[in-house]
Amino acid sequence: MSETDTPIPPTEADPRFPSGPWVGFFLQKELPGRHGMELHLTFRQGVLSGEGRDRVGLFLVRGRYSLEDGSCHWVKSYVGRHDVFYSGFNEGKGIWGTWEIAPIHKGGFYIWPEGMPDPTQQRLKAEADVPAPGDPAEVPEEEPIPAGAGME
Repeated sequence: MSETDTPIPPTEADPRFPSGPWVGFFLQKELPGRHGMELHLTFRQGVLSGEGRDRVGLFLVRGRYSLEDGSCHWVKSYVGRHDVFYSGFNEGKGIWGTWEIAPIHKGGFYIWPEGMPDPTQQRLKAEADVPAPGDPAEVPEEEPIPAGAGME
C-alpha cells in the first residue's frame, strides 16, 4: 500500500466542531468595531486546519482542538504577511477567545458555523398560552376609577 492509498480519517463527529464554512469577527482596539471573517475549517482527530479571508487578506489556519475541554489553539497565517496566534474555547455556540500578534497587538474574536445565528446577539423568546374566553386564568378587566376618587 502506498502513501496515497492511506485512507483519510473521517472528520470530527462532535457537533461542536463541524467541518465546513464558518463565519465570525475579530475585535481590534486600534480599529473599533467588528471585523468580519469567513473561514472554511476542517476538524479531524484533534487537528484544526483551513483557510479564510478577512479585511487584512487571505489566510491559512493550522492548529489543534480538544474534545475534553473544548479548548482550541491555532495560527492564522496571512499569505505573504504575518501570523496571528489564536486561543479560545468551544462550548457548543462557536469558538470565542483572544488573538495576539506578540508583543503589542491583541484582541478578542468569535467564530461559529455558517447558518448558526450569531451567538453574540441577544434573542428574546416568549411563549404564553392564550386563555379561552371565560377561563378562570383570564385576567379580569379593571374597574374604571371614578373621577376625584382618592382625592379626599
